[in-house]
Amino acid sequence: MAMRGENKNERRRVYDDRKSDYQSTPLNFGSDHENCFAENKNGFSAGRDETKGTPWDDLLSAFCDSLRTQDNKSTHTIRNYRNDIKAYFYWCIRENLEMLNVRHQQIRRYLAYLDQAQYARTTINRHLSSIKAFYRWLVIEDKCQSNPAAILQGPKQSKILPRVIAPRDMEHLLDGAKDANKTQSKTQQALKEALILRDDALLELLYAAGLRVSEVSSLELARLDLNQGFVRVMGKGSKERLVPLHQKACQVLENYVLHARPVLKRDSESSYVFLSVHGRPLSTNTIRTVFKKKLHEAGLDESLSPHAMRHSFATDLLSGGADLRSVQEMLGHSSLSTTQIYTHLTSEHLKEVHHQSHPRG
Repeated sequence: MAMRGENKNERRRVYDDRKSDYQSTPLNFGSDHENCFAENKNGFSAGRDETKGTPWDDLLSAFCDSLRTQDNKSTHTIRNYRNDIKAYFYWCIRENLEMLNVRHQQIRRYLAYLDQAQYARTTINRHLSSIKAFYRWLVIEDKCQSNPAAILQGPKQSKILPRVIAPRDMEHLLDGAKDANKTQSKTQQALKEALILRDDALLELLYAAGLRVSEVSSLELARLDLNQGFVRVMGKGSKERLVPLHQKACQVLENYVLHARPVLKRDSESSYVFLSVHGRPLSTNTIRTVFKKKLHEAGLDESLSPHAMRHSFATDLLSGGADLRSVQEMLGHSSLSTTQIYTHLTSEHLKEVHHQSHPRG
């Protein structure tokens, strides 16, 4: 009973200290789980990095290298692993814990710490996944005898169905108003028309192939086969997949590539499909800005993100009779369970149709 009381008092102490202690530490990621370390050209650093230059810093760098070379993880994923584990390092240092000798109960305390600081359950689960992966690597490298996090489970996540765009709204979005000011100079007019064609092609591709924003941003012209109607996508973990394109999408993309892209490219030698007005690859932030603008023009909910196009792509395919495995392959999901979330959407749609159509609905 004493141990249980001790744990309760400890949790209460952590909770009471949350506002003063937590906000002054690198565990404060912000609403978007922003990097808790200042990022510069040389990597990650912090004003008070207590692990820098220590064996733990070397181990973390070696672990991240293994994620890159052996697991083929993306830069973004590796950054999340690094940030999550460094945050855990800081907590262990404050709690005077030896990281090679922690018990699963102490890691559970860390998860409780994050929970009491009101982090989302998805974020807490990501932290736990990072810690598990790190200890698993330490065991393989003979740096640690066992993985103390292996038996832990993260908090259950509430099932939130992906937001999709209704077919009628999708038509408004893809066939939105084209506002080209005829009073502008010929150069300005050509640039304006090029941007309209680019934005149309961008949205058409997002919906036609269900691509992620990062995949669209990094898409190179050589990977676009409009004659055969395919796009070769380099997805997460450098996994390549082949996604078909319907005729309408090929026409819109061809119109952009032939008539608008040369205007945007100017004198640059860029090999990317979507370009900015300066001839550089379109950034993910710019793609999101373009999407918000198109939502506004179509009079749709501006809180939607470009990822809603991907959700709509998958949902509409399944509603149209596509099998789950094919949709999984086109989305680039490594696990079928990730794709199965869209079956719930189609089920809800069927219930709604049944409710509206059945005499006793």
